[in-house]
Amino acid sequence: MRALLTGLLMAVALAAPAVAQSAPDRTTAYAQLDPIFEKFATERHVPGLVFGVVVDGKLAYVKSMGVQDTAAKRPVTPDSVFRIASMSKNFTALAVLKLRDEGKLSLDAPAETLVPELEGLRYPTTDSPKIRVRDLLNHTGGFVTDDPWGDRQLPMSEADFSRFLRAGVPFSRPPAMAMEYSNFGYALAGQVVTNVSRRPYDAYIESRILRPLGMAASTYDVGKIPAEHRAIGYRWEDEAWVEEPTLGPGVFGAMGGLAVSANDYAKYVAWVLAAWPARDGTEDAILKRGSVREIAQGSNFPAVIPRSDKADPAACDRARVYGMGMIVLADCVLGPHFTHSGGLPGYGSNVLFLPERGLGVFAFANRTYAGAAPAVRDAAVLLVKSGAFPARTTPPSERLNEAAAIVAKIYAAGDVMAARDGLAMNVLLDSDAAHRNAELGMLKAELGACQPAPDIAAETAMSGTISYSCEKGRLQARVLLAPTTPVGLQAYTLAAAK
Repeated sequence: MRALLTGLLMAVALAAPAVAQSAPDRTTAYAQLDPIFEKFATERHVPGLVFGVVVDGKLAYVKSMGVQDTAAKRPVTPDSVFRIASMSKNFTALAVLKLRDEGKLSLDAPAETLVPELEGLRYPTTDSPKIRVRDLLNHTGGFVTDDPWGDRQLPMSEADFSRFLRAGVPFSRPPAMAMEYSNFGYALAGQVVTNVSRRPYDAYIESRILRPLGMAASTYDVGKIPAEHRAIGYRWEDEAWVEEPTLGPGVFGAMGGLAVSANDYAKYVAWVLAAWPARDGTEDAILKRGSVREIAQGSNFPAVIPRSDKADPAACDRARVYGMGMIVLADCVLGPHFTHSGGLPGYGSNVLFLPERGLGVFAFANRTYAGAAPAVRDAAVLLVKSGAFPARTTPPSERLNEAAAIVAKIYAAGDVMAARDGLAMNVLLDSDAAHRNAELGMLKAELGACQPAPDIAAETAMSGTISYSCEKGRLQARVLLAPTTPVGLQAYTLAAAK
């Protein structure tokens, strides 16, 4: 238990306020992004691309390069419409969550109750659980990884999909055993949306998500994109760009059929980021903030992505789980973030969200499986390291303010018993008053008297770092509250701030 408390208090220490400095210039940071994507376009033989940075609810920086049509030589613009492939999955997941919130389905319902063709599935073992709706969203249905086969199924009709299901689908493993990426699983999720909403999944998403967000140029039917705005897809073959055949629309579009412009997609990125932090206030009309945040909840099958350059001391391994249409990660540079790539014949894209910073970066390219993720990540790392996009701070709760008053009372009296009522029952059992007061006496001799008005850096509503200005320095208190009413400190440490 003591080790756990020590770990928690070390985490609290990370929230200590930094020395105030002038804010770095964001414009300078944006200008440094261009070479990242210029290099990406050159090395990957990309005809055209656009990338954007969304921060604080708006498209703060957008840059286009190259052409959207090699024959007409039309340059890419922020209004050019690209297919975003598997980045479409998040919209399907959000549609399922919306239907859930409307009381029309349960994520834990067997998928066969919503897609009757699944009733005849032959599971791989007698103890296999039936596939749930959430398994489709989390890629835990037990189906085989199907890139790139799934990409070529975009035009499949609903009738053909029904026949495909009735013929039987083999399993890679029993459901709910591990995460295994499945485009087919998201096609099934789209069928859930279609059957429950009683309208095609694309029509439901367009009317209930895209149009309310103002994404007027976005569509699942590339045939509806005006020629002057359509980014045509190409592959690089024999040292030349060759136009790829147009795929879709169809049932598999739920996993990868959406086409968007940068100006449109930025509205979606801003909307997703607006779900953080959790707070009081009016809910969004499209989907509750708490429901949007569910896309970044992993499915509890974690993996580790090793750092690519072991010689780089700034590089670090990343922890990864799959959420709902989003890959959820954490590392020592970006902290918690979530992302998804998209790849189709003719297209490659990526988006990365940093919810604690209100920051998102995305890129679209019109070359087959262009692989934009490394460039987007490099851009996000550059922005974070610039210092111009700090993590949002959490306002101190009323309980932390009470904790600050308890600590101030203990320090002023030089006696932990002066605030006995503010201590949880374990505190004096963990270290008695005599030992605590002896340490307190040495600290007071070093710092002198302190002002009662503190600076509080909250990590949660129940933990944080509290700093007090003193005669000969600063007192730093790291506190962790007990789950009690009234407020009680279950662990605290006092030290001279370095």
